Amino acid sequence: MKKKYTAIDLFSGCGGLTVGLKKAGFEVLGAVEIDSLSVQTYKANHKNVVVWENDISDLKCSTIKRSLKLKKGELDLLAGCPPCQGFSALNTLNGAYEINDKRNDLVFEFSRFAEEMLPKVVMMENVPGLASDKRFKTFLKRMVKLGYEGEYKILDAYDYGVPQRRRRLIYMGSLKRPIEFAKPARKKVSVRDAIGHLPPAGKSGDKIHDIAENRSPKIMDLIKKIPKNGGSRTDLPVTSQLDCHKRCNGFKDVYGRMSWDKPAPTLTSGCFNPSKGRFLHPTRNRAITMREAALLQGFPKKYKFTATHNKQALALMIGNALPPEFIRRHAIALKKSLYEA
Repeated sequence: MKKKYTAIDLFSGCGGLTVGLKKAGFEVLGAVEIDSLSVQTYKANHKNVVVWENDISDLKCSTIKRSLKLKKGELDLLAGCPPCQGFSALNTLNGAYEINDKRNDLVFEFSRFAEEMLPKVVMMENVPGLASDKRFKTFLKRMVKLGYEGEYKILDAYDYGVPQRRRRLIYMGSLKRPIEFAKPARKKVSVRDAIGHLPPAGKSGDKIHDIAENRSPKIMDLIKKIPKNGGSRTDLPVTSQLDCHKRCNGFKDVYGRMSWDKPAPTLTSGCFNPSKGRFLHPTRNRAITMREAALLQGFPKKYKFTATHNKQALALMIGNALPPEFIRRHAIALKKSLYEA
């Protein structure tokens, strides 16, 4: 019988990392997440996983080990993505200064769990800005001290089968042997591949695909004028642009359309709002729906989301999620350290 490798998902969000781990053949035993809406969505899709709705700083590792009947050294994979807002390029102005955000210290909760559980392999994902933060350097030293042969890279999820540009830092380590990262995918996936098959939004029967938009006639008129399939507000004559855009020379993706045969831009928690980025549908006169956003992240077509009436809450969960396919590929690479040990 083929061995089922075990995993725990820290900072699980609504479950993107868990989906990727499961698709890679891991049995996810437990998850930790503080946000109640994310926990509801996670539980709706992963009914056999034990979930701790906790501030991880207040959660004892012994509680998890006792509940899951795990001894130190028995867990195969510890994975997670500590909150990354404090390390993002936008918030730090591309590293120009450091934000004193208490969430930044949560990377040390990951190393605390690694020390107390001593899993065979580890995987941590975050924004590229973490690499230049002094906490990450301390984190790496702690992992080496624990015995992990680790490495980190900054990679674009688009190169690994995800239909969006999303640069992420991924750290992986093993107690037994040097780790290997996944090789880039041979085939790239486009916006058309991900969402081109969907029925029109509004009467599809999928609640998160049918949430209505509420925009002023002025904004709707602007959206209609933007050229289809990759057009931008900058393609319009100055007389058709909003006053605030005339005064600003940056953020040129604002009120831009996605292109059918290219990747989507990085999905954020503002992906429901065209004023936050290039989040307009390639041809429809609207922003992408939350189902389209979920598919562009790589969630399964029938993944269940709670708060189906609240587009802002959905966008926050989806935008903060890890692309499952990106995780799947690297988790498969990590398994090599397990079955060759």
